[in-house]
Amino acid sequence: MRVKILRQQTPVSEPYWEIFSYDGPKDNTVAGLLDYLNYNDDITDINGNKTTRIGWECSCLQGMCGGCAMVINEIPSLACETFLKDMKGDELTIRPLIKFPVIHDLVVDRSVIYENLMKTDIFIGEYQPSGAKDKEHQYSAAKCLKCGLCLEVCPNYIDGKSFFGALFANDCYLVAARNSAKRKDIKKSYNEHFGSVCSKSLSCMDICPMKIQTIASMARLNR
Repeated sequence: MRVKILRQQTPVSEPYWEIFSYDGPKDNTVAGLLDYLNYNDDITDINGNKTTRIGWECSCLQGMCGGCAMVINEIPSLACETFLKDMKGDELTIRPLIKFPVIHDLVVDRSVIYENLMKTDIFIGEYQPSGAKDKEHQYSAAKCLKCGLCLEVCPNYIDGKSFFGALFANDCYLVAARNSAKRKDIKKSYNEHFGSVCSKSLSCMDICPMKIQTIASMARLNR
């Protein structure tokens, strides 16, 4: 299998494509493939030229941390949950998410996600439950990995400076449901940074690895 990876050595250097050859097991994941390519001390490309280890990140390899989010065959995915046996053809293309600054190769800087939550104070604080019988959706919304895949496919999200995306909407709902004292301020932040801009393409729900129903969070906040 030919593996084509978009690489970038530093945040300010030019990106470039590098092609590798993979002859490992087909029941491997893309995360396992990257580990396989990085395994030896002497790493070479498909032409036998020496190169450096491929930069990527993860914490769990179980679809629970979101660290290995990248674009695989033009589909934003978690590398640890994307299996080679499900890929069509003999060439695999991997590149970093484009909605975030690249740090190194497939590693991107997603700190804007947390900065926006801090800036708008979207944190539960003192637990003051509303008593509403929507615990099932609260549990679902709380599964958000902050992986950024929803932002990658969102037609409204650009750089996180004004529109904060689906993960922000889900966190707004979750905090409002668990701290009634913060609801007024949360609704204001929600309207400003999500509700007034979202075009409801719902691509965020299609791509979410945790299958969070953002439309349900929106409906509850609007109600």
